[in-house]
Amino acid sequence: MKAVRTDRELECPEIDAGLRARGVDLVTLPDGIAEADLIGAVTDADLLLMCYTPVTARVIEAAPKLKGIVKYGVGIDAIDIPAAMRRGIPVVNVPEYAEETVAEGAFALMIALAKRLPEISEAVSRDGWIWPEQRWLGRDISGATLGLVGCGKIGRSMARMAGQGFRARVLGFDPGVDAAAMRAAGIEKVDDLHTMLRACDFISLHCVLNDQTRGLIGRAELDCLKPSAIIINVSRGALIDEAALVEAIVAGRIGGAGLDVYSVEPLARSGHPMSPLFGRDNVILFPHLTFFTQEAMHRLEEDTLARCFEILEGRPVTIRSSDPRLRVQVSGVSFS
Repeated sequence: MKAVRTDRELECPEIDAGLRARGVDLVTLPDGIAEADLIGAVTDADLLLMCYTPVTARVIEAAPKLKGIVKYGVGIDAIDIPAAMRRGIPVVNVPEYAEETVAEGAFALMIALAKRLPEISEAVSRDGWIWPEQRWLGRDISGATLGLVGCGKIGRSMARMAGQGFRARVLGFDPGVDAAAMRAAGIEKVDDLHTMLRACDFISLHCVLNDQTRGLIGRAELDCLKPSAIIINVSRGALIDEAALVEAIVAGRIGGAGLDVYSVEPLARSGHPMSPLFGRDNVILFPHLTFFTQEAMHRLEEDTLARCFEILEGRPVTIRSSDPRLRVQVSGVSFS
């Protein structure tokens, strides 16, 4: 058996060791590998594991022995699932390893910006001390209004932290979640996105990326925000019109942003659409690592190995995701 794992910069020692212990010939490939090079690597592969690297129809068609594609993570946008289905190749992700972890990361970004931790820490490191001048005034979470765009598991965890934990008012926009379910999670449902945005001190995005949500937060939505509002995105970069976001921050039309995800990854200090945000006191640029804790990585690697072994042993692979793109599969899968 041969397995190919892309994106080896994301170190997964448990996955690599577990596969090799089963006698699997494991090849690891770097992030950003060219499609042609990936095609060359998968021509005799039984299993393909990916995190960020696109798995195109050409890649799938070039792998006649392929028994399964495992996304060691959540998002499946980079996989041509229809092409895999045409070949009867199951596609699976690991959806449940980091809901609480990512919510903690989103909350950390929010509170760091509210309390102005990055710029105050930098000033103390530079000057040794600062005094309580007006320019260092932070803001409370308690009594503020947080708006959630997407109220799934991560959004509900964020709501609990902000509402029960810090006594913030929590509003939610999610056409797929009814008002009763939101109330049970401590969220007030708002049916109109613009209405919610106008009321919020903080906005946090927690929805999937699809044709309906791509560019959901654009210029019109950013114009709804208060000049002091802070936007947090730990979900998918393309949920936001990033050019419009850069313009709004540079022009001072919103209060700041905490970002962990970007339409183009990795970031770069120059030549990247988000490069103008480097070095700004009211922006935290995090390198897509809110999921990256010891506990979450152990869960990720453990579940990934379980799915790999199901595929390699010829058993139906367990689909735990509710994503309809995965639930429509009929070959080599079982659902939980």
